[in-house]
Amino acid sequence: MQFGSLIAVFFVVWWLSFVAVLPIGAQSHHETGTDIVAGGDPGAPVAARLPFKLLLATGVAIVATALLFWALSNEMLMAYWNR
Repeated sequence: MQFGSLIAVFFVVWWLSFVAVLPIGAQSHHETGTDIVAGGDPGAPVAARLPFKLLLATGVAIVATALLFWALSNEMLMAYWNR
C-alpha cells in the first residue's frame, strides 16, 4: 500500500478514535456542582484533559491501523474472505 493511503487511513481511524475517546472521564459543571460562569454552558466539561485524550486517541489509532493492515495482508484471512 502506498504511503499516502496509509496516512489517509490512519487519519480516518484517528478521528474516529478521538471522537470515541472524548467523553471518557468528562464531568460537566452541572455534575460536579461548580458555579457556572455567566454565558457558560452547564454541560461543558470542567476539565477537558485534551492532551491526554489526544495521546490516547493516537495510541488507539496506531493499534487499530496496524491491526487493520495486518488483517488486510494476512493470506489466511484473505482466503477466508474470498471464498
